[in-house]
Amino acid sequence: MAALIKERRVVREPQSSPEGRILRLEPADDPAAVAGALEGVARIEVSFPKFGDGRGFSLARLLRQRYGYAGELRAVGHITRDHLPFMARVGFDAFELRDGEDPEEALAALDAFSTWYQKP
Repeated sequence: MAALIKERRVVREPQSSPEGRILRLEPADDPAAVAGALEGVARIEVSFPKFGDGRGFSLARLLRQRYGYAGELRAVGHITRDHLPFMARVGFDAFELRDGEDPEEALAALDAFSTWYQKP
């Protein structure tokens, strides 16, 4: 099982589903199509099928800022420690690391940058 970082700590999540629905978005999905159905969604999983596909960053930003999603937003797929600080900036609060990634190193990566040029 892949390591999971949630609420800025490494967690072992049980296999049972959380209360509420889980929605999974792929990179080509339009968040506007699900915006009206976010009520009762406990978690949205945004897929990153390969390292160079950054469309999930845009999905996360849109879900948080434009559509007001306040539940858990989890990045899944090809997630490495290098992605985490940037994913957190756009609204992800949970990260399912790919197999082989050290969760403690990945957790430390969340604090890799102390200053940003852009506004959050």
